[in-house]
Amino acid sequence: MTLHTERRPDGVALVTLNRPERHNAIDLATARQLQYAWRDFRSDDTVRAVVLTGAGDRAFCTGIDRSADVPQPRSPYSVDDPLRTVGPKAADLWKPVVAAVGGMACGGAFYLLGEAEFIVASENAAFFDPHTSYGMVSAYESVLMAQRMPSGEAARMALMGTAERLSARRAHEIGLVCELTPPGGATAAALRAAAVIASYPTEAVQGTVRALWAAKEAARAHALALAPHLVSLGNLPPADQAALFAARDRSHDHRLR
Repeated sequence: MTLHTERRPDGVALVTLNRPERHNAIDLATARQLQYAWRDFRSDDTVRAVVLTGAGDRAFCTGIDRSADVPQPRSPYSVDDPLRTVGPKAADLWKPVVAAVGGMACGGAFYLLGEAEFIVASENAAFFDPHTSYGMVSAYESVLMAQRMPSGEAARMALMGTAERLSARRAHEIGLVCELTPPGGATAAALRAAAVIASYPTEAVQGTVRALWAAKEAARAHALALAPHLVSLGNLPPADQAALFAARDRSHDHRLR
């Protein structure tokens, strides 16, 4: 299993992306396991809050696994995106989810972070969006991040691609991250917060989650409806994307700000 789930006695479920050798990138099997886990939690009354993290200390998640084969329909009006349904809100789960981030969080990881209630990060965390560097439109990711951070910061992260990474310190300063911990401490801190939330009456907690999301749902739904069309229009052909990815300079020192 590439997704590990632990139900704890305090009402918190710990969900761990378990592909550290691939920086916890999401392949198609992991995407299906995430969808199943969120749906399972909906009807499990013993789970009142969830913490989502990644195995190892190098990455929380680096998005879609580049080796995943995702055939696309020929129509420019349709885009099959396997990450579109990996988040808890896509599964209609309104139990609170806290993300614990250590190491890299980039690209498709924002599908998960964008649907968490809040983010706890260790000081070694870094956030970036590589899409434009490889000839791809950052559509879904940018919509989700624009609702979690100042618009200028979201724009800079999306447009600078692999040249820059947002440090955990800067992410905390702008409100993307709500708590910083020493390296390796994010999951423990997230579990502490989730345990407090899980101790409260779950109906009140879920109602509060719905209220918070209702405040931004209309704008989010409208923006996401445009995303597949922007991807169809702006993405380079897959072979050209792959060539840019293969030609990337691994010795390049990105700027951490």
